Amino acid sequence: MSLSYDHESLWLKAKLFLNRAMDDDGSRSFDEQALWASLALELLAKAALCKVSPVLIAEPTEDGKNVLAAAGLGGADPVFTSVRATTIFVRCKRAFPPFNADKAKKIALSRNEYLHGGGIGFGVIPADNWWADFWSVASILVDAQDKTIAELVGATREGQAASYLARNKTYMADRLESLISRAQQRFAQKEQGNLPPREQKQWRSAAALIAEMDYSVNEACPACGNEGTLEGDYISETRLEGYDDPHMSESDSWGVADINSEYFSCESCQLILDTYELIELSELPDEFTVPMDPELVAEHEGQYGND
Repeated sequence: MSLSYDHESLWLKAKLFLNRAMDDDGSRSFDEQALWASLALELLAKAALCKVSPVLIAEPTEDGKNVLAAAGLGGADPVFTSVRATTIFVRCKRAFPPFNADKAKKIALSRNEYLHGGGIGFGVIPADNWWADFWSVASILVDAQDKTIAELVGATREGQAASYLARNKTYMADRLESLISRAQQRFAQKEQGNLPPREQKQWRSAAALIAEMDYSVNEACPACGNEGTLEGDYISETRLEGYDDPHMSESDSWGVADINSEYFSCESCQLILDTYELIELSELPDEFTVPMDPELVAEHEGQYGND
């Protein structure tokens, strides 16, 4: 298959362009940064669609050359034509909710004006607002490829992207919808036997998905309904519980601990929710209870002053 239709090649090129856009050595103006980022956004959208099927980005022609090349047929052709960016973004809107095609198209139109028109292009809105809009749509395309922002821009620049996403009040809700939608797609493909071979090889076991935190319980997955694992490290409260039945001369006591929910994973659909905010929005419990040795309860209460 031509590299023009290869998911990983498109991802790597988007990664290259976006890292150029985020260079902070003062050598690039905001206009140039935005230009590289806008090019990266279209590549990210193409990569996300190609992960499903390369045919989704091929421009249909009478001889079928592009579609055949995308399907791995007809031989390699140096001339490649994909559908327009606006078509790419509309398809992403349908395939990867809640991807905002209107925001993405505005970014593409600003790029075209900057390159081909006499207008000011990217200077219409403040740079910080532009980057916040950019990351709100780019992050959905990253989720659609089962990747992370750190994989796209590197761990040192992940915080920069996160700071822009924090400006977007609806980001967490959109991100949750995106993650659950993608997990449901994976689950349906696996159940129907349509999971692409590459994803079959990358499918992880429950043991590989968990974060290996100190405490865990089983909870129903908000995406597929199957049993997943809810984890946490932080103990919010400990206490002794028990019963005393004088009529039967029976009594018993045990310790329990309430744990803050910090991480959820599901083997059945590969869903991962890795922040407290995502877990809370998903309606998973924001804390869970586990048994604890009564002696450890006393030790914990003495350490933290719980009564």
